[in-house]
Amino acid sequence: MNVLLFTGQGSQFPGMGAELAASLPAAAAIYEAGSDILGFDLKKLCLEGDEETLAQTCNAQPAIYATELICLEALKARGIPYAGVCGHSLGEYAAMTACGMLTPENGFRALKIRAQAMDEAAKSQDSGMYAILRMAPARIAEICAQTPGYVVPVNFNSPAQTVIAGERQAVDAAAKACTEEKARAVPLAVAAAFHSKLMQPAADSIAAEFTAIPFAAPTVPFYTNLTGEPLAEGTDMAQYCAKHCVSPVRFAQELENLHAAGFDTYIELGPKKVLTSFVKQTLKDVRMYTVTDPDSLEEAATCLKHTD
Repeated sequence: MNVLLFTGQGSQFPGMGAELAASLPAAAAIYEAGSDILGFDLKKLCLEGDEETLAQTCNAQPAIYATELICLEALKARGIPYAGVCGHSLGEYAAMTACGMLTPENGFRALKIRAQAMDEAAKSQDSGMYAILRMAPARIAEICAQTPGYVVPVNFNSPAQTVIAGERQAVDAAAKACTEEKARAVPLAVAAAFHSKLMQPAADSIAAEFTAIPFAAPTVPFYTNLTGEPLAEGTDMAQYCAKHCVSPVRFAQELENLHAAGFDTYIELGPKKVLTSFVKQTLKDVRMYTVTDPDSLEEAATCLKHTD
């Protein structure tokens, strides 16, 4: 069975999606819908924006979402089926769209609210995030707990990578302590300590404003970052999205649960190849493909056709 994976913030780059967009008639409608809702030229941002502009939270989130929708439409146009979806952080919104929970228009409306709320929360704090490599998640959690100040594990990406976030002094100290035990600590180019309690002001705004965003039931299982399990029936999505903003991303658990459910083919859609590395570090005996441009789409479509 095929499952779609959608990456999150940090995967953006100038010109992302340009080749697929040029060859896909549906791309124009995606850019137009986003531009109308956001109030700026989304196509120009994605195709002509520089790295600094694209890195801003208010720009990165809708730009990545648009690019992922273009990859999704390209996949659909090739007739590639999927029986489940999951996203990493921001990628959950593209996953929600892929399984029918959000229309593209409502996805852009949700991300306009989310990105602005997260951007405002980021401006009021001095915080950061590090990816910690080559250290067990349990030991990383112990180091965070022993470090003065606020720092916690927030992204459990794979057995080989965990992301920590927190107040600047605390997160720097925890990262240093990890390196002293032979781990590698990579600072992330993000504006704040995402998925930690420092984003609570953003979560409060999302909880209030997402009540106006309609969500439908998923047409295929939507695996969630919060639990690693399929979304529970009847979930209050405004509250879910608010909690998602301040809770850890349990991506490795999602992958394990997907595998246990019989998903053996993992197709990543988005600007860059990011999540397949986590799949490789977490699962064995599975197939992995990416759709980022026409060449990778063709490779995935050809291989999947031959293995159906």
